[in-house]
Amino acid sequence: MDALAGLLDGPRAKGAFLLRMIMEPPWSVRIEDHAPLCLMCVTEGEAWIVPARSEPVLLRPGDIAIARGPEPYIVADAPDAPPRAVIGPGGVCTTLSGEPLAEAMHLGVRSWGNALDGSTTLLVGTYQMDGEVSRRLLDALPELLHLPADVWNCPLMPFLDEEISRDDPGQSVVLDRVLDLLLIAAVRAWFSRPGAQAPAWYRAMADPVVGPALRLLQNDPAHPWTVASLAAKAGASRAGLARRFTELVGEPPMAYLTGWRLALAADLLRETDATIESVARQVGYSSAFALSASFKRVRGVSPQEHRRRE
Repeated sequence: MDALAGLLDGPRAKGAFLLRMIMEPPWSVRIEDHAPLCLMCVTEGEAWIVPARSEPVLLRPGDIAIARGPEPYIVADAPDAPPRAVIGPGGVCTTLSGEPLAEAMHLGVRSWGNALDGSTTLLVGTYQMDGEVSRRLLDALPELLHLPADVWNCPLMPFLDEEISRDDPGQSVVLDRVLDLLLIAAVRAWFSRPGAQAPAWYRAMADPVVGPALRLLQNDPAHPWTVASLAAKAGASRAGLARRFTELVGEPPMAYLTGWRLALAADLLRETDATIESVARQVGYSSAFALSASFKRVRGVSPQEHRRRE
């Protein structure tokens, strides 16, 4: 399992908000859905994305943008166009005064906009849950990530365009998985750019010593790892692995493992009805008490409190 796959394997898209947005100028939509992540692809025409704290970006056909929440942003036909509609949590669309627009702008299955034959079409995929496992990834991304068509070529975009308006059985699951793959492809392309400032954990995956150790921890967090056993598996000395791991990743191996285990536990507590004892054993703790003590020490709340909040 590589770094991105490992970080995205837990909180995968589940009932993601996906639609085809068809617009004819003038148009401008303010996004206030507080979603952790949104992917946008232009298939026809052009669209501007105006983040809250960075410069506007022009999207052309074949481009992809990833907006990192929860800050609001504007999608429009011009960078200075005043908003005409607002998208709130759960994809609820209203006028600026709060009047519903869902019926007025409904254009078919997962299609929405102000004109069926509009000159601009965007594909939009939004992750609605703030998954704990992907926090390291989200923290490594800018407010708005933009990949022009001339620096990446992904066959998933035409596939998503074809599938997004279908209403076949199980279609939402198909779209969730396509969205996951598109996200991984886009982030890989972003981190692989010349001069890209990839996060430490991503760069460390290429190291001949630290890379294998990271994969061991991600693939089998429930194993009773020690620095010595991890070093033996990675083919390094205990001191050498500890020093190099801390230098490249930014924290010692066991601290990284604790964070990974607790992230997995947080997702299991939120997404399943498993007992705390069961969750503890799945992520490498000997008992519910051991998990609770670690969870509260690192996150400031007990597993029970975390589950209630989520």
